[in-house]
This record gives sequence, structure tokens and C-alpha cells, in this order.
Amino acid sequence: MRSVKYLPVFFLLLLTGCGASMLSGSAAYTDSMDGILVTSYGSTLYIYDKDQADSGKSECLDACAEKWPPLYVDSAAVLSRDFSRIVRPNGHSQLTFKGKPLYLWSGDRQTGDRAGDGLNNVWHVVPR
Repeated sequence: MRSVKYLPVFFLLLLTGCGASMLSGSAAYTDSMDGILVTSYGSTLYIYDKDQADSGKSECLDACAEKWPPLYVDSAAVLSRDFSRIVRPNGHSQLTFKGKPLYLWSGDRQTGDRAGDGLNNVWHVVPR
């Protein structure tokens, strides 16, 4: 398993209609592993129960966003299928899946880690 020390969250994302999603300007992809949505680095993506689907906003701000970094997407990226974006208070676009904002968990240290799943009964991996 490859160790991931830190994943930059300013991804420039271009999602295709295929199973994988290409990150524009980098060699990274969004994909699934064992039925769970992950980055190409194998970093697990999460959703937050307090976020309302299709509300256009995130409830994870400030200290929350430091622990749960948003998965940012280029505002000009062409998205398809179940992916969309919201604009965070800082003006950056965050990727959503089925209307729910996507996050990484700062406690995940290695590829495939899912330490954030079930945390406080409000954070969950994203089934794909």
C-alpha cells in the first residue's frame, strides 16, 4: 500500500461519463475501490450527514474543514452523471456526489484508509 502524507485539495476536476473521473491538469483520477468512492491515490472520500443534498452549501466550515478538507473542483470543469459542485464561503468550488459535498479525512494516513467512516455517527464513506 502506498503512503499518502498529504493530498492537495485544490483538484482541477474533469469528470467523464465513464466509471473513472479525470483530474484536469494532473495525473490524478477519482475512482472507486471496493465499491467506495476514492481519489486515484486511494484516499477515501466522505459525506457528512449534516449536509443536505442539493442545498448548495456545506455545513462543514472552519475547524471542521481543517479536519475534513473539502474536495475542491475547478469552477470551469465539465461534470457529468452524479457529480456537481457548490461554492464554499471562500469562493472555491467543492465537488458533490448526488448533491452531497465530498470531503477527505485528515486522519486517513495511507491509501485505502477509512478511519473517518462512522465517525461521530455523521461521517460516511461514499458508496459507488
